[in-house]
Amino acid sequence: MTNASRGTANAWHFYYALVFVVTVLCGK
Repeated sequence: MTNASRGTANAWHFYYALVFVVTVLCGK
């Protein structure tokens, strides 16, 4: 796996984590 692919995967993981946190906070 190239560094570019790893960077993209990390960005997606961060994005999903951010959406999850916002969803939980807004859910309450």
